[in-house]
Amino acid sequence: MTDEPPLRRRAAENRAGDAPHHSPSAAPEPVDAVPEPTGGEPVPLTAPRDGTPLPVATEAELAEVVARFAAGTGPVALDAERASGYRYSQRAYLVQLRRAGAGTALIDPLPLPDLSTLDAAIADVEWVLHAASQDLPCLAEVGLRPRRLFDTELAARLAGFERVGLAALTEQLLGFTLEKHHSAADWSSRPLPESWLTYAALDVEMLTDLRDALDGELARQGKSAWAAEEFAALVRNGARPPRVRAEPWRRTSGIHRVRGARAQARVRSLWYARDQIAARRDAAPGRVLPDSAIVAAAELDPGDEKTLLTLPGFGGRSVRRLARTWLAALDDARQLPEDALPVTPAVEGPPPPHRWAERDPVAAGRLARCREVVVRIAGAHTLPPENLITPDSVRRLAWTPPDEVTEDAVAETLRGFGAREWQIALLANDLTAALAPPTP
Repeated sequence: MTDEPPLRRRAAENRAGDAPHHSPSAAPEPVDAVPEPTGGEPVPLTAPRDGTPLPVATEAELAEVVARFAAGTGPVALDAERASGYRYSQRAYLVQLRRAGAGTALIDPLPLPDLSTLDAAIADVEWVLHAASQDLPCLAEVGLRPRRLFDTELAARLAGFERVGLAALTEQLLGFTLEKHHSAADWSSRPLPESWLTYAALDVEMLTDLRDALDGELARQGKSAWAAEEFAALVRNGARPPRVRAEPWRRTSGIHRVRGARAQARVRSLWYARDQIAARRDAAPGRVLPDSAIVAAAELDPGDEKTLLTLPGFGGRSVRRLARTWLAALDDARQLPEDALPVTPAVEGPPPPHRWAERDPVAAGRLARCREVVVRIAGAHTLPPENLITPDSVRRLAWTPPDEVTEDAVAETLRGFGAREWQIALLANDLTAALAPPTP
């Protein structure tokens, strides 16, 4: 009789059914299982149980992977690696998959930008991802769109885990430690080092085992139906591209220090000049010109190259080569007529909460009571409050409650904000009471 915890024991049983492979075209072969945790100490997981596969880079290799995964069994674990800190785009530069009976595959989407044949092969299968909202848009770009989904990070949040990173959950529930030192690597570089490929393969190595452990925990807590609603919402919304902001330059780090409309115009002009260069180069904007440099130039407004290059952030060779571009952007801002300068944007929705007491004390009271309801109910169900209901939904409800404050009206308002039915069932009654004026 083993003394392993049941979650680890079930994971070990699941792993026994996985079949290996060693290259894009090799058929699965039986190998020894992953070393089992003993004595409660986590075991470092430093290499995939089947070896590190080579990236699939040709149509023939992709066809073999498609056939293998179509013949596999159970859920498919997926992950994608981007190069957010290095590239302008958020595209996937490596796609990882694992399925019982199919082993692990690493796919290079640069030579294979259309993975719709793989999508069709696993269309009816549950896909398992960690923090799915981060990867679904870039997976959709290569033709991969789940119909059923299990998000291990979201499941862990719903189950009340404090640490929900992949490495933390794998260690806590399965007894294996994962290294995450390549998470911020430049995945657009080629060739990819073997150590990076090993890291990428390990990201899906234990994912279905983790899914089974979390699924059992959600069932034990009576939250399986909640998770199913959340996963369905991810499938509906997760592949949508991020909302394009009307004035993205206003998110420049440090812009709060820039005073005056003319100085704000300098930030705007420099931001768009940088954005055009970054898009053309497919480089992360911060690598073209740091936000701190934009803010420094907007504050000082240098009129010549010598002064510009003395500012923080303008010392690098590639930045200096673009000095005329930056000076031209600053000059454009100087030439703007007064009526073309930035104006304070109209605030969508309610004002910042710290202004409520001043602008509408009654609404401030409603917000305080609604927040208390959310915190209390979230605590009773071991949930993060933001996973019970979005803070923005609470603010909008408290600032502009329904004309007639009834439970049905509150439920319909929350539904309009995108709340799921399980959230509405937990909150509508108590939020209705919180919206009512306090009894004298």
